[in-house]
Amino acid sequence: MTKNTNTHLIININDSIIELTLDRPTKMNVLSFDMLTELQNALDMIANDKSIRVVILSATGKAFCTGHDLKDMRSNYTIDYQKKLFNKCSKVMLSILKLPQPVIAKVNGIATAAGCQLVATCDLAIAASSATFATSGINNGLFCTTPAVAVSRNVSRKHALEMLFTGDFIDSKRAEEIGLVNRVVADDLLNDSVNKLANTLSSKSAYGLSLGKAAFYKQLEMGISDAYSYTGPIMAMNVMDTDAAEGFDAFIEKREPEWDQMPRDKSMTEE
Repeated sequence: MTKNTNTHLIININDSIIELTLDRPTKMNVLSFDMLTELQNALDMIANDKSIRVVILSATGKAFCTGHDLKDMRSNYTIDYQKKLFNKCSKVMLSILKLPQPVIAKVNGIATAAGCQLVATCDLAIAASSATFATSGINNGLFCTTPAVAVSRNVSRKHALEMLFTGDFIDSKRAEEIGLVNRVVADDLLNDSVNKLANTLSSKSAYGLSLGKAAFYKQLEMGISDAYSYTGPIMAMNVMDTDAAEGFDAFIEKREPEWDQMPRDKSMTEE
């Protein structure tokens, strides 16, 4: 089922998998204020829809996303507008991280600046071999400070700073080498590869993935002792869940598990 009520975003739902497609190809899918608004609305909808198990983020045209619209930023040249724009963008990025569902970036082409940030923010990313990446703001006198938040949490410090300092493009193979994307596939295999991964994830326990995703990002910000103190009780709680009981029984009985489709108490993932 495809929803085309948006101007900048195509929403396609196939069973339990939803694909959000940036659809402003003539503008290289820039993260304009309107694009960010439509993305935020879609993410808010997904967060409250228990039937959705996996999210794919893709784009039309030759670019995945080239970041913010510099012409728009220049024509609205006030500090209030710039703060509003970057706050909105940051909210979108945080919303992706806070979604209970895994999010896969399907990178079909150029991903620069905030577009590279978007790739780095998604939980997983598969790139076409022709895709390229850069945090190129510095070439226009604008250091990619907010993209640096996501990029530096994906790749090592020196690789991140080389991208940020130089603004140079890297190819998809290099992006895979430094950990910006999970893997690279031939352009004509991109759709099938992403769909295969999405279907694999949709076959897992939705509760287990949701609980694990929230815990994963939270423990990253902790020291190692605090991380173990935090994750130990979560694993114990996970063991006592109905999906884990079903998974254990299915393993013992040598059969496929049948996961519980009922929503859980959200407080279990927030303790």
